Amino acid sequence: MANIYDVAKRARVSVATVSAVLNDSAFVSPRLKTRVLAAIDALGYRPNLLARGLAQRKSHTIAMIVPDIANPFFPEVVRGAEDCAHASGYTLLISSSDNDPEKEEVYLNLFLSKRVDGILLTKAPGGIRRDLATALTRAGVPIVQLARTIPGFRSDAVLMNDRAASYEAVSHLARLGYARIAMITGIAGASTTRQRVVGYREALRAAGRTPDPALLAQGDFKVDSGYWAGIELLKKRPDAVFISNYLMSVGFMKAMRQHQLRCPRDVAVVTCDDHPWLDGFSPRLTTIDFPKHRLGFEAARVLIDRIARGGRDYRHVRLESALLVRESCGAELRAASAKVFS
Repeated sequence: MANIYDVAKRARVSVATVSAVLNDSAFVSPRLKTRVLAAIDALGYRPNLLARGLAQRKSHTIAMIVPDIANPFFPEVVRGAEDCAHASGYTLLISSSDNDPEKEEVYLNLFLSKRVDGILLTKAPGGIRRDLATALTRAGVPIVQLARTIPGFRSDAVLMNDRAASYEAVSHLARLGYARIAMITGIAGASTTRQRVVGYREALRAAGRTPDPALLAQGDFKVDSGYWAGIELLKKRPDAVFISNYLMSVGFMKAMRQHQLRCPRDVAVVTCDDHPWLDGFSPRLTTIDFPKHRLGFEAARVLIDRIARGGRDYRHVRLESALLVRESCGAELRAASAKVFS
């Protein structure tokens, strides 16, 4: 296998000149640069990227920690981040924290030891321990908060407008005339959960309804929590439910079947997040669609920009969602009833 000395010998230049061409670290005349590149091509030389990274104090690697890669929301977010990273010459390392702060800390420390250039972090509920935050600062590893914010931690962030998304979903149900609108929230302690609950309550008040604590059920973004929340909520006879993600909607629909209720005739449903296969649901689900690929791509773009320029003028980018109206909200049934009685 050819090495840098072989390249220098074939191109009839010094090793320093070859290094300057590879790293773009000093001016090399076009004539010499052409000779070096021709020698690299002829010999099939592949630079030692690890050695180059150590010399430049860059690994050209960024890390990404998500709560649950099995959650259908995250693969497309990861894909967006990977597309941006690859286009910018970076490799992306991925791990799942399972919303476990201790497991998350293991990965954060591991990535620090691997000398990653930056970290995309969708935080497990809770803050970052002070000693770990100090270690991250001393290592000079920038973090971009992705989808969730971290209490008391200052950094760039790329987020969804969760409050507005929830507000739009619940306002839609209120406009359709539903009186008892319930909500199944996400995991406790996550900023996404807090913001969506705020939007839910604001939408109810704007529609002249008083939020009923009995109609607010805690979930954790997984199927089983949607089922158990549904079993309890349906005893309280809501006529519509806003559910904080698709997986919990699957569990809620199971609870509806157990209660022998039909959607949307007995209980209307609006959920968060949209996927191509949702058209196969019966009824088809009305959803708040989040731009998942763009979320990951934008977060990686902000991180790579931060790696390049440093500084502390942190940015918070908020992306908007879109309401996709389908059968589960009962809009068609309500419209048909209005025509009958008009």
